[in-house]
Amino acid sequence: MTRAQLKKTMTIMKNQCMPKHGVTNDKVGKIEQGVFIEDHDVMCYIACVYKTIQVVKNNRLDKDLISKQVNALYPPELKEPVKKGIEKCISVQDNYEDACEGIFYSTKCLYEDNPANFIFP
Repeated sequence: MTRAQLKKTMTIMKNQCMPKHGVTNDKVGKIEQGVFIEDHDVMCYIACVYKTIQVVKNNRLDKDLISKQVNALYPPELKEPVKKGIEKCISVQDNYEDACEGIFYSTKCLYEDNPANFIFP
């Protein structure tokens, strides 16, 4: 898939998860640009998107599941840089008991590690 196709596919998850967590586009519409609002509903929205694309196991991001999805969905030029970011950032979630918080801060780390290659609906 191209980046645009991937983003369009992920928009489906966005539309499913926004109402579940009572968030508006004002709160979550700029995550891809690095705007991470520290609000529990936003945190759980991010976790919901990742659960919907099946990269969460036992309420934690799962490196193997993420790698499979990256290999299947991401454009070739993004695969390795994204996997390097995951390697660096996945353990951030271990600092938080709350699953939503852990996934939120791991996601924020992914953005900060490589903003150009960060894709989020």
